[in-house]
Amino acid sequence: MKIKLHVYTLFIFNILLCLSCLEPEKDEATPGSGSNTYKFQWTAIADSSITSLNHNFWNGGKYYQNASPGDGQFHYWPQAHALDVLVDAYLRTSNRQYVEYMDEWFVGVKAKNGDTFLNEFYDDMEWNALAMLRAYEATDDAKWLEASKILWNDIKTGWNETMGGGIAWRKSQLGYKNTPANAPACILAARLFNETENADYLTWAKKIYDWQKATLVNKTSGLVYDGINGNGDGKLQDDPGWSFAYNQGTFIGAALTLFTITKDNTYLQDALKTANNMIADPIMSPSGIMRPSDNGDGGLFNGIGVRYLTLLTLNTNIPLGARDNYIAYLKKNAETLWLKGTERPKVIFNHNWTMLPGTTGYLNPQLSGCMLMEAMALLNSKSLLKD
Repeated sequence: MKIKLHVYTLFIFNILLCLSCLEPEKDEATPGSGSNTYKFQWTAIADSSITSLNHNFWNGGKYYQNASPGDGQFHYWPQAHALDVLVDAYLRTSNRQYVEYMDEWFVGVKAKNGDTFLNEFYDDMEWNALAMLRAYEATDDAKWLEASKILWNDIKTGWNETMGGGIAWRKSQLGYKNTPANAPACILAARLFNETENADYLTWAKKIYDWQKATLVNKTSGLVYDGINGNGDGKLQDDPGWSFAYNQGTFIGAALTLFTITKDNTYLQDALKTANNMIADPIMSPSGIMRPSDNGDGGLFNGIGVRYLTLLTLNTNIPLGARDNYIAYLKKNAETLWLKGTERPKVIFNHNWTMLPGTTGYLNPQLSGCMLMEAMALLNSKSLLKD
């Protein structure tokens, strides 16, 4: 692996800096109890999380590999969330080492994906386009915006009238429509409108949102279904076991983004209804803790839910009571993961936030943990956390 010397030196410095503040006290706190036995230093914890990600999962081919110890495996869609975490860390610290990783990511991920960012799966392209658009907003480097636009132009070809509209999940299965291919597409189109002021993007965002809400959102609870017509039978995937945090989160994000643009309070109320029921749902949040997933795709679901719930929490238009509930929920989850589900001082996160990981660490749960710890550092920087 070819890492510039000063970046490697920063790795070592960050690891040594963080170790002293990451060890538990002899008598650790009960998560969510308000106990001061353990002092959560969220900025240091976030630093240690991104340092671990880059130390343990970065591959010399300039992408993030699937496992630690390294297995060299490349999966396309997690790269987006690794880029998102790099953007989080850069926005928090202004440390240019993260921009260097981002620039290398741009080269390496494109190369590993066949010298293109285009992909068979519409949702996978959306995750990457969203992350690249955030990279553009953080760095003002035009390559990120141009890549996002290229992806969007391919993504919108997935819209068809099967099931009354919606963007397909993949190019070889155009009749299957799901939330991961539609809610993120709405966010992407709306954010592209913010960057370009091209009204066509906003038209697309509203069209996708209207279909998503009418087709894949429970009208009573606001909870979001995973998909429809997966077996070509026109049926919803409404098995309770298929209630996932990332579907709730991206619908919250879509509603919140459109509220920010239009000031139409209907969008904000949609976001609040979904969020309130997501954190109370006994399947997605048993005992107030986001449910265990796996080391594969599911390992990312909770982190994505956290990302968009955090954005809603930071919106000044939501009721104070709702904000307090979201903060308490995020805080309890972060404390639980840190005290019970993290191998320290290496800082490897488990997909089950109540149990230590095994001897192998996996990228997707690691990214979810990083997203949660970055969320806590962000909330802390806004003085929103209470002991």
